Amino acid sequence: MNEDDIVLNGINGATGEYLVPPITPAQAVNIASGRPAESTLTTWLRAIASVFKRPKLGLPMDVDPVNPARAGWALVLPAGAPPELRAAVQPLIDRRKSVVPPDRCKVLEYRPGETMKKWLARYGVAPGTVTPTKVPYYVTLVGGPTEIPFDFQYLLDVEYAVGRLCFDAPEQYRRYAESVAAYETASSVKNAKEVTYWGPRHAADRSTQMSADSLIRPLMEGVPAAGDQPAEASVATEKGFRSTCFRAADATKAKLLETLHPTTGTAPPAVLFTASHGMGWPKDDPRQRPAQGALLAQDWAGFGQVTPAHYLTAAEIEDGANVGGIVAFLFACYGAGTPATDAFLTDRGRGPVDIASAPFVAALPQRLLSHPNGAALAVLGHVERAWGYSIRPTGAGTQIGQFRDFLARVMSGQPVGHATKNFSERYAVLSTALASALDESSKEPKLSPQEIAATWVERNDAQNYVILGDPAVKLRTDLLK
Repeated sequence: MNEDDIVLNGINGATGEYLVPPITPAQAVNIASGRPAESTLTTWLRAIASVFKRPKLGLPMDVDPVNPARAGWALVLPAGAPPELRAAVQPLIDRRKSVVPPDRCKVLEYRPGETMKKWLARYGVAPGTVTPTKVPYYVTLVGGPTEIPFDFQYLLDVEYAVGRLCFDAPEQYRRYAESVAAYETASSVKNAKEVTYWGPRHAADRSTQMSADSLIRPLMEGVPAAGDQPAEASVATEKGFRSTCFRAADATKAKLLETLHPTTGTAPPAVLFTASHGMGWPKDDPRQRPAQGALLAQDWAGFGQVTPAHYLTAAEIEDGANVGGIVAFLFACYGAGTPATDAFLTDRGRGPVDIASAPFVAALPQRLLSHPNGAALAVLGHVERAWGYSIRPTGAGTQIGQFRDFLARVMSGQPVGHATKNFSERYAVLSTALASALDESSKEPKLSPQEIAATWVERNDAQNYVILGDPAVKLRTDLLK
């Protein structure tokens, strides 16, 4: 493997090898140039990139984006949703109605086949401007990606704070809704004012070596001074949180299970951040739906063989687990979900490559968010692959500002949906940069193939982060122990 090759996250559960072999920068350029952005989409993204420079984003100047009572909240049901689904999420609707004024607290509908632009237009809004009395800033989609597509969520999330609730049964929706309402109205919470980091580091695996050394370590320890750049304290230190780190040899499956199943008298952390390989299986493999995106632990001996003892699945989160009130970030391939086709490695001759019979949300976050002993507040993760290469692009040093910013915002008590805005901004900016680089008529300075590959990978990494859960939830920092 060449040092410049791009290593994709993810281990094939059937073979124990990488899900996709590393690709060269030249191959990345070929793929990127074969998927040019639509001119209308590129124009919109350029406009949105400038909107992010405004202090209030696209909101009216008198609206604070971190205050859902001013920015507004909406729940979006798919057309024809059964009455039992609406009834299951009613506790969440009632909770939001208790704090958000009626003119900006809404239940909206998504119709099959609607694009983001057409959906906004039906409610009297154009892209580029957020009008909370028409379409509120905080938007909770209800249903799976076959009912409300992932692509709709990605694009809407560029301007809005978007989350998704997706479960297999109405009772799971009700558990989440009731858990959030109970958490937000309780006089005390059971979580510690603590963040737990968990990141394996496997031998001969550049992907996890990079995530353990260039993501988990600096998030936990901070960044030392270098040249004219001052040292940065860890986010936890800055925000008054305690921190625990299970990295490399310590990042075992048992340690992660202990974090989610704390002993009596031990409080669970308020924040959990993991960085690892996610497991993947071939299309139609019976293990794909229940275990795709499972977290591969340090227990794995290496390439060529992998067993269930090496990774954590939803089925191993017992009913006695204590995950209520947690905000989790799962940096892993398929950690949030799987599309039907590979979004990035399209074969020019054959078209999109099928990877699942239908798109689906990952089982592990579903379990955390519908837990019978109290639900997690939100899970942030990837649909499709996580691209560790973008943590440390060639020649730029470690780039983890968006991860630090997310954690800092969450630990400050900001709503989770707004805490992810740096990812949306990065996607818009990198998309326009990539489109310009691939546009032969552009007057912008031409990028080298290596630079195009790096931009393509970084853009991909930023695009597919999604929130599972209500984007308006936030830590009750005043009550954390």
